[in-house]
Amino acid sequence: MKDRPVTNIFFAGVGGQGIILASDIVAELAFRAGFDVKKNEIHGLSQRGGSVTSQVRYGGKVHTPIIMEGDAHFLVGLEILETLRWAHMVRPDGHIILNRQRILPAPVVLGDAEYPADAAETLSEYAPTLVVPAFETASEMGDARMANSVLLGALSAFLPDFSPDDWTAVLSEKLKPATLRANLDAFERGRGFAAEWAAGRAKAV
Repeated sequence: MKDRPVTNIFFAGVGGQGIILASDIVAELAFRAGFDVKKNEIHGLSQRGGSVTSQVRYGGKVHTPIIMEGDAHFLVGLEILETLRWAHMVRPDGHIILNRQRILPAPVVLGDAEYPADAAETLSEYAPTLVVPAFETASEMGDARMANSVLLGALSAFLPDFSPDDWTAVLSEKLKPATLRANLDAFERGRGFAAEWAAGRAKAV
């Protein structure tokens, strides 16, 4: 285990999207699996939709919680513009998992700037990009706040270190009992989106 390479996961979005909870779940999952884990987070004006990021690193031995530029195996973006802002963090052989949600910053609302129209195309220049309708899916399921569970489900499909039962155990501990069943369903929807994307890429090869 001590020689196991480090996996780097960078979460980006805005306050109120459940970024810290999502990264806590991944960190706890890795810890329970016996990995050395380091985590850090940066809160912007979270009550006003400010930028929030969190980094999780796990492996045989992790010396620092900081992911170097261009070294994230996964960039999990809960908001389009914030994902673009941090796209330089992902490795070319990594993956970007993008929630298809726009939260307009003040300059865009005021008409002083335009929101990027070709985000997915731009992101695909950095690394293969899975675009997930997490916000729409969670809203259709009755609670838009479950978008982070949809994205965790998509991420889980890329992390063979952890079984579905491992994820269920940690989600059951971290989430409120009243919302657990719905969040587990949202998680499974996310896994389904990742499976469909992978199948489509395989056919294209």
